[in-house]
Amino acid sequence: MTTNTKQPTNMEQFLEGIWKQNPVFVMVLGMCPTLAVTVSAFNALGMGVATTFVLVFSCALISLLRKQIPKEVRIATYIVIIATFVTLVDYIIQAVSLALYDALGAFIQLIVVNCIILGRAEAHAAKNPPLSASLNALGMGIGFTIGLLALGSVREILGAGKLFDISLFGANFQPWVVMVLPPGGFFVLGGWLLFFAWLAKRKEARHGK
Repeated sequence: MTTNTKQPTNMEQFLEGIWKQNPVFVMVLGMCPTLAVTVSAFNALGMGVATTFVLVFSCALISLLRKQIPKEVRIATYIVIIATFVTLVDYIIQAVSLALYDALGAFIQLIVVNCIILGRAEAHAAKNPPLSASLNALGMGIGFTIGLLALGSVREILGAGKLFDISLFGANFQPWVVMVLPPGGFFVLGGWLLFFAWLAKRKEARHGK
């Protein structure tokens, strides 16, 4: 007897990475750039957009070539494809903003081995058609960008009294210096994870009534 497994719609594929499988707050992936570059909202947005660009185009190309790539060299092939788009985005960032390029530093090149991108390539793009793979990658990229912005905004507001370099509290504000230091990233990430865990518990309790 065969069972019919309902395939997720394109919209479900897209929304998956934004909330249900958010790379930062649910799967807790890509923590190295998440904690390192989120000292400001601008840096967070730049890294998020760069990662989304690489994620979407690499997954689309891997999906197009999925039947031609030999299984024995698939990971090496994925890395070559991802590295090509990382090189492209590296040059684009240099051309658009040297300040952002200097702020992100080596983390641009490290997008090549970002487990979010490799995971999407292996688990989804290699098994699904280009449209589905692209939408899923776009959702994951947006979810990752939202996660970075959530951390970067809090750290910049508390650590510098600014948001996107716009002063919020005036000259008398005493910044929380720890927020722009490495421990600040862990504190803010822990706070967001605690908040989402509380939301999940509250939802479970509401459905349990």
